[in-house]
Amino acid sequence: MVPVSGQTTGDAGGAPCWLNLSARDLEAAQRFYGAVLGWTFRPGDLGDAYVVGERDGVPVAGIAPVAAEPAVPVAWTVFFGVDDADAAVARIRERGGTVGVGPMAFPPQGRAAFATDLEGAVFGVWEGRLVSRWHVGERQAPAWVELHSRDAFDAAVFYGGVLGWADGRPSASEVSYEHDRVVLRRDGEAVARLNSGPVESASPSPQLRPRWLVRFRVRDLEEAQAAVVAHGGSVVPGGEWAGVRPPGGDDERRVVVLDPDGALFTVEAEVTG
Repeated sequence: MVPVSGQTTGDAGGAPCWLNLSARDLEAAQRFYGAVLGWTFRPGDLGDAYVVGERDGVPVAGIAPVAAEPAVPVAWTVFFGVDDADAAVARIRERGGTVGVGPMAFPPQGRAAFATDLEGAVFGVWEGRLVSRWHVGERQAPAWVELHSRDAFDAAVFYGGVLGWADGRPSASEVSYEHDRVVLRRDGEAVARLNSGPVESASPSPQLRPRWLVRFRVRDLEEAQAAVVAHGGSVVPGGEWAGVRPPGGDDERRVVVLDPDGALFTVEAEVTG
C-alpha cells in the first residue's frame, strides 16, 4: 500500500509522498479509475494484489484490496514521508492523535502506519523508499491534497510537530500562513493546503467530515464526470464543503464524486496556460 522505489523518506521533509486507495474489487477499481482519470496500471512491487495507477507513464497512486466486510472503510489515504516511523507514531500519540495500524513492515521497501489526527482525519506515515517521479502540486501535478479541518492553524501545529515541518532541518518542508489557510511547500512549490471550515465528525455529508481530500486532475471535466456515472460512481452534490463556502474559498471548477465502493475524491480541470 506504499511506495517502493527511488529516493528515501529522508528526502521527503514531512511532505506528502504517496496516495493509496483501499478497494474491495481491484479489477473494478482499475476499470473505474482508468475510465474516469485516464490511468493505466502496472503491478506494484508488493505482489499481484497491488497495482500502481499511472498517467502518461508517471505514477500517481496505488490501489490495494481490502476485506469485503462493509465495516472495513474504502477510502483514499495520503501518506507523508518520515525519517522514522516509530518516532512519528510516538509523536502522534504524544499530541493526542490515534494510531490505528502500525508501524507495519514491508521488507525491504519500508514501514507504514495509519493514524487519525485530533479531529479524526485519517492519514498515513511512510518510512522507506519513495516512488521515482511521483509528486503532487498546486498547478500542473496530476494530484493535489487538502485537509478540511475546523482550524487550519491548530491542525498545522499537530502535523508540524508529527512530521517535522519547518523544524530547521535543511530537508524540512516550509509552512506559510495565508488568510485562514496553511500552505505546505517543498522547494518553493505548494504541495498541500490545510483549510478551516465547517466540519463535523458526525456530519451526514461526507464532505463536511474532517478529512484529507484528494483531487485528481483531468483534461476534460465534463467527460470525467460522465465517466464516473457510467462506471458505477456518483456525483456528490454541494461541492467540497457541501454547499457551504468557507473563508478563502475559490471558484475553480471541480466535482466531488464517490467511486463504486464509496471512496470520496475530487475531479478538477487542469490548469492551462
